[in-house]
Amino acid sequence: MAQVKNGQLDQLNELFDRYSKRIYNYFLKSTLDRDDSDDLTQELFIRVMKYRKSYKEGQAVQFWVFQIARNMVKDHFRKMKVHKDQFNPVEVMPEVVEENLEENREREKQLYKAMKELPDDKRELLVLSKFEGLKYEQIAAMRKTSVSNIKVQVHRTVKELKELYFADEHKWT
Repeated sequence: MAQVKNGQLDQLNELFDRYSKRIYNYFLKSTLDRDDSDDLTQELFIRVMKYRKSYKEGQAVQFWVFQIARNMVKDHFRKMKVHKDQFNPVEVMPEVVEENLEENREREKQLYKAMKELPDDKRELLVLSKFEGLKYEQIAAMRKTSVSNIKVQVHRTVKELKELYFADEHKWT
């Protein structure tokens, strides 16, 4: 990232190779829309190039990139004025043994439908902490709050998601 910041824009390809899949998955789990996720991923790397001077050397690149992504998701929802009834099921393929594939697809669909029921900020918290593996310290810095507050929020959100997931298995089938 330091090279990109200093004008070696060809190094942006390496950043793209390293982070594009994770960023796309973050957008996909946040927006639940493939086309929007494609567009947001492309836009993110345009912003990385545009705002490269704001990167502070020594700062974790992952943290900086996800902070940009997080702001983009907020902007996206503000612009789109997303309604909960605009859910389009996505099929993210888990890496599983072929014999369990159909069962896992159904579970994953049910999980995404339960995630859809969560408020956007809670869904974002789960995506960052559980799917993207960001540390609580990083999430706390992004949200400008304490680590203990993030831990409590994650715990409560996971509990709420479990309740939604198991509330009525026939609700979504």
